Amino acid sequence: MTAVDDAPIAVDEIATMTVTLRIRRMNPEGAGEHAAGEDYWEEFQVEAHATDRLLDALHKIKWEQDGTLAFRRSCAHGVCGSDAMRINARNRLACKTLLKDLNPAKPILVEPIAGLPVEKDLIVDMEPFFASYREIMPFLMPSGPTPERERLQSPEERERFEDTTKCIMCAACTTACPVFWSDGQYFGPQAIVGAHRFIFDSRDSGQWDRLEILNDKAGVWKCRTTFNCTEACPRGIEVTKAISEVKRVLNTGEI
Repeated sequence: MTAVDDAPIAVDEIATMTVTLRIRRMNPEGAGEHAAGEDYWEEFQVEAHATDRLLDALHKIKWEQDGTLAFRRSCAHGVCGSDAMRINARNRLACKTLLKDLNPAKPILVEPIAGLPVEKDLIVDMEPFFASYREIMPFLMPSGPTPERERLQSPEERERFEDTTKCIMCAACTTACPVFWSDGQYFGPQAIVGAHRFIFDSRDSGQWDRLEILNDKAGVWKCRTTFNCTEACPRGIEVTKAISEVKRVLNTGEI
């Protein structure tokens, strides 16, 4: 029987490289030769391991080269969703994006997610995004007397909305949507995903209240089914499918 060598790989055995990050920046107070609120690109070079994440590279820049660089991050494990940004023209989480997967031989383009006001560098104002989410009433609205224990649900009933419970509200889907970029009224894909999670929940009785909201001119009918939202979701949620299921209910009147 052959023994398995499970000794950890030493850090110095992992390939290292120099990567260039080209970051889209904006300082509302101005910075050097750049006027207040002016967008500009700035390049940084970072020594990194091939297995480092983009978030690691941003940390090295902030901690070792330019402490004024502003971006959001929290858990760094793809759960909180706070470090969503455009990386090489695609919405991704910086904490889940490995440098080796970004063609590090070329400059890596890093920008704030689109469609929301930029506050500074890679930080955007998330309030319009959260306002849309609040509007669809993202909470359980059960009917009948309060049970002594939990409200029971079969595995089949849970399966109907299982996919949309995975949302971490990173805004990657909404800010990948061209309709959201150009239409100041559209709720955006995430708000519809948030509504879907409750519309198809057998324990909820507020389905038609939410559907009435989504049937409005700012709701599901704005969707053009381009699949940008599904491709952008870091959790693999079938966003376009969820939107189509909401449209079907509105068309048929059956949940």
